[in-house]
Amino acid sequence: MIRELTRECVHCGFCLPTCPTYLLWSEEMDSPRGRIQLMEARLDGTVALNSTVVQHFDRCLGCMACVSSCPSGVEYDVLIESTRDRVEREFRRSVSERLVRSLLFQVLPYPRRMRTALRLAAPARRAPLPRALAPLVEIAPPWRDDSEAPVLTLTTSDPVARVGLLTGCVQSAVFGSVNAATARVLAADGFDVAAPAQGCCGALSIHAGRLEEGKAFARALIQTFDAADVDLIAVNASGCGSHLKELGRLLRDDAAWSERAAAFSARVRDIGELLETSEPRATRNPLTLTVALQDSCHLRHAQRLPLASRTSLLRVPGLELVEPAEQDICCGSAGIYNVVQADAARELGERKARHVLATGAQVLASANPGCLVQLATTLRRLRSPLPALHPVELVDASIRGVPAARLRATARR
Repeated sequence: MIRELTRECVHCGFCLPTCPTYLLWSEEMDSPRGRIQLMEARLDGTVALNSTVVQHFDRCLGCMACVSSCPSGVEYDVLIESTRDRVEREFRRSVSERLVRSLLFQVLPYPRRMRTALRLAAPARRAPLPRALAPLVEIAPPWRDDSEAPVLTLTTSDPVARVGLLTGCVQSAVFGSVNAATARVLAADGFDVAAPAQGCCGALSIHAGRLEEGKAFARALIQTFDAADVDLIAVNASGCGSHLKELGRLLRDDAAWSERAAAFSARVRDIGELLETSEPRATRNPLTLTVALQDSCHLRHAQRLPLASRTSLLRVPGLELVEPAEQDICCGSAGIYNVVQADAARELGERKARHVLATGAQVLASANPGCLVQLATTLRRLRSPLPALHPVELVDASIRGVPAARLRATARR
């Protein structure tokens, strides 16, 4: 199958100006077209899977901007996913790389462990650290004991549907307030919301080439939401949502799970998508703010939902949306990229943050926790006090009548 997919590339170059790493270095092998050539060479046996080749694959953010721009419809996302799985199975990384990746996947998919790690991050910043671990401590957000979504939030009116809420790993550990806001907004607009105890969805694992681990997480999650008896599954982390919509494809060769996975994927909705396609019941109160909305790659390119967050925000009276430059270009978060490719991620983060600051906005909004962490870290580095929020937090503040000044004062930075 991989051979057939690589042959779909006609080497036209439409992907080049949309690829973040090609923009940084102007190297052919650090473009989607160049990486596809390396994949073909590997299949032909003319190139070994050595450190140089692996570096070109590792430098890919998996942002899918090339997929959006490709006139031939090349499924680069499937190609890089398969290639990374092969890299992790066949290539022996350095000791430091193995240590960092092992540590990340012993912590990130487990919210309790992540909360403990966040508490330890502040003192760790003052300690001398190995170079490989320094980026992990740098991007760790300040610890906040945020509220979480209740297990069940009932609407006060006739319910439109019963929605299951994906609470997520990073989302629940770092942005519990986003989950709580999501449940409140959905309930206010007529949905009953169930947030059952759940594990990782597997998105981070799949993105990093840990395919079987990611599939195992996904199967457990499907089982959880099947038992919860929900009509739809709301996701407020666009990277997770993109992954969950692909479970039908990922598990199609698994006879025991293929039908369940396809049915599960069909029920997944990004929170912005769900709000965009439903009639609001709750009154939106004025929220006089200028908001720079930064599109996450997995919402804009993978799910192709550029209007979802905008529609729900434009329903808020007094809220003005401004668009940073280079919306198609990744901020550098990209799963674990800002830890394992820290220099490139830092450069992309600063490029994005400066575009955001140039808008003169009072608040930054993004629909993915990784983007929020990456940009908040970068803004702190640039000594900017600009607060960063999820779009659903702005909708929630409007429904609850929270004054703009109070929202800005209490928002994370």
